[in-house]
Amino acid sequence: MVQLKSQAEIDKMRKAGAIVAQVLQEIEELVKPGVSTADLDLFAQSRTKELGAKPAFKGYHGFPATLCVSVNEEVVHGIPSSKRILREGDVVGIDFGVILDGWFGDSARTFPVGKISADAAKLLEVTEKSLFLGMEEARSGNHLFDIGYAIQKYVESFGYSVVREFVGHGIGRSLHEDPQVPNFGIKGKGLILKPGMVLAIEPMINAGKPDVKVLADGWTAVTVDRKLSAHFEHTIAITDVGYEILTKV
Repeated sequence: MVQLKSQAEIDKMRKAGAIVAQVLQEIEELVKPGVSTADLDLFAQSRTKELGAKPAFKGYHGFPATLCVSVNEEVVHGIPSSKRILREGDVVGIDFGVILDGWFGDSARTFPVGKISADAAKLLEVTEKSLFLGMEEARSGNHLFDIGYAIQKYVESFGYSVVREFVGHGIGRSLHEDPQVPNFGIKGKGLILKPGMVLAIEPMINAGKPDVKVLADGWTAVTVDRKLSAHFEHTIAITDVGYEILTKV
């Protein structure tokens, strides 16, 4: 059941989202060759506490860290490690969420590590653009699958593929609420979008085939063909006149 949020509730979610955005912005400055993914996680955990919030992911179904840090062919849910050192040319997807006064914020970005290849840069550019194209469809009166249709159509025009196993979601007092928000779909299908819906839209786009598998750690999802993947996400609220990004500084 989709839970519509009041303006007062959206105001609270905006505060949670601003913390998410601030920490991700600060992490961007730390993403450099020689840094471990555990270093990034420890920073995020410390800053979240300093800003008065709690990590949303740590302990969620047993997840052991504050950040999901996914490098190169890792699609989502990578577990930070002191042994995983970022190298020049890597791309690193960082998914981060917080809880503030009982409300969740959730966002993700994929960062270049030093100088990356033109192919990798294009994947990041297209994936981020697809997020904004999807959000443009998140308007009152549109259909849910209009979002995924816009994402899928755009990224496939570049020869990329959309991950099917993981999708976006509603968000509020829980990290994952109804509805699921696929990054693919048929235009004009799905439930009608209404003001007060709050959605986490998060295209996960592969440079190669869409197939993924989960590694033995039970969390880290990788591309089966080991080609690069990128992930961008914003939490948005649907309004009477369009949408508002809640996860921005």
